[in-house]
Amino acid sequence: MTRAAGTDAPASPSRGADLATGSLARSALTLSAPLLASNVGAVVFQVVDLSFLSRLGDQPMAAAIIINQTIWQLLMMLAMGASFGTQSLVARAIGSGDRDRAGRTAGQALLMAASVSIAVALVGLTFAPQLFAISGARPEFAPDGVPYLRILLLLNFGLVGGMIARGVLVGAGDGRTPLIVSLVQFPVTLLVEWVLIFGNWGFPALGIRGVALGLAAGQVVSLSIYGTVLFRGWTSLRITAAHLRPAPAILAEIGRQSWPPAVQMLTMVATTFAVLRITRSFDASVQAAYSIGLRLGMIVPLISFPLVNAAATLVGQALGAGDTARAKGAVRMMILVHAGFMWPILAGLAVFRGELLALLTADPGVLAAGSTYLLFFTASFALAAVYLVILRSLQGAGDFLGPMAISFATTFGLTIPLAYGLSHTELGAVGIWSALLLHNIVTLSLTAYWMSTGKWLRR
Repeated sequence: MTRAAGTDAPASPSRGADLATGSLARSALTLSAPLLASNVGAVVFQVVDLSFLSRLGDQPMAAAIIINQTIWQLLMMLAMGASFGTQSLVARAIGSGDRDRAGRTAGQALLMAASVSIAVALVGLTFAPQLFAISGARPEFAPDGVPYLRILLLLNFGLVGGMIARGVLVGAGDGRTPLIVSLVQFPVTLLVEWVLIFGNWGFPALGIRGVALGLAAGQVVSLSIYGTVLFRGWTSLRITAAHLRPAPAILAEIGRQSWPPAVQMLTMVATTFAVLRITRSFDASVQAAYSIGLRLGMIVPLISFPLVNAAATLVGQALGAGDTARAKGAVRMMILVHAGFMWPILAGLAVFRGELLALLTADPGVLAAGSTYLLFFTASFALAAVYLVILRSLQGAGDFLGPMAISFATTFGLTIPLAYGLSHTELGAVGIWSALLLHNIVTLSLTAYWMSTGKWLRR
C-alpha cells in the first residue's frame, strides 16, 4: 500500500505522528518514550494497589488476584485483541496517508466496544457467582471474590472502551495522550481505593469492594480523557458523528483483524485457569504463592508492552507506506532495545524475589513456593522479551493467524497437558513451572521461524 494523494499533512509528533519516514530510532523514541513513562506509573500503581490488598489479609488478596488473572483477565484479553486489531488497521491507514479511513475505523471500534460492554455488564449482574466458581479459586474465597467480580463486570465499560481508544491512539502514533491519561488515572484510582477500602474521610470501609470501585473510577476517568482527545481531534485523527454510524464492512474488517489476537491472548488466560485448577490439589500455600507471583509478575509486562506496541505501530505504518526494508529494520532494532531494557530488570526481580514477596506475606510456605515460581517466571520472560517483539511486529503487519495457530497449538497440545502430567510426579509444583518455561522456548522458536518466511511482508 502506498500513500494516498491529497491527504492531510502529518500531525505533530507529540500528539499523533506519521512514523513511516525519517529516522527509525527517532520514530521509535517518539512513540515508545511517553508510553514507557505512562507504564512506569502503572508499575507504581501496581505496587501501591497490592500493598492495599495485602492489608486486607491473605484470603481477600488471593481472591482479588485470582479474579484479576482469570475472569477479569479474560475480558482484558478480548479487549486487548480488539485493540491490537484496531491498532494495526489505524497504523496502516495513517501510514498510507488516509486519515479519514483511520477515523472511520476508530469510530466503529468504539461502537463495537460499547456493545460488548453492555453484554458483559448483564452477564456480571446475573452470573457473578457462577463465573467465580469456574475461576479455579478455592471455595472459601467466594465471600470476597463474588462481590468484587460483580462490581468489576458491571462497570467494565471504562476498561473496554479505554483499551480500544488507547489502541487507536498508539496506532496513530500518539504516545503522549496515554501518558497524560496515566498521570490522571492512577492517582484517582488509588485515592478512591484508599478512601473506600479503609473508610477514610467519613466514607464506609468497603474492603475489597472498595478496590473494585477504585479501579472502575480510574477507568472511567481514562475513557473520558481518551474520548475528549479523539472527538475533538486533538491528535492525528478525529472521530466524527458520521464515523459512529454502523458500517458493517468496517466492523467486519475489525472483527477479522481482532479475533485471532483475541484467541491468542485467551490462550494465556486458559493457561492461568489450568494452573489454578492444577494447584488446587496442592497445599493452599501453592495457589496463594502463584496468585501473588502472578501479580508481581504483572509489573514486568507493564514495562514491556509500551516497547512491543511501538514495534507494532512502526511496522504497520512502514508497510502502509510500502517500505518493507524499514519494517524489517524496525523489528531488528526493537528486539535489541526491548531485550536490552528488560533483561536487567528481570535479573533484579530474580535476585530480590524473596525480599519482594516478604513485603506481601509472612507465610513461610507461600514465601518458599512463590520464590521458586518467580525464578521460573523471570527465565520465561527473558525469552518473551524477544518473542513479544516478533509477535507484535507480525500483528502490526496484519499477520494474526500464524502466531495465533502457534500459540493455540503449544498451549493446548503441549503446555497444559505437560503441566498436569508433571504436577503428578515427584517434581510437584516445580513441574508446572517447568512446563511454562518450555512453552516459551517452543513458542519463541516456532514464531521466529514463521517470521523468517517473510510472508508477513506481503500482506
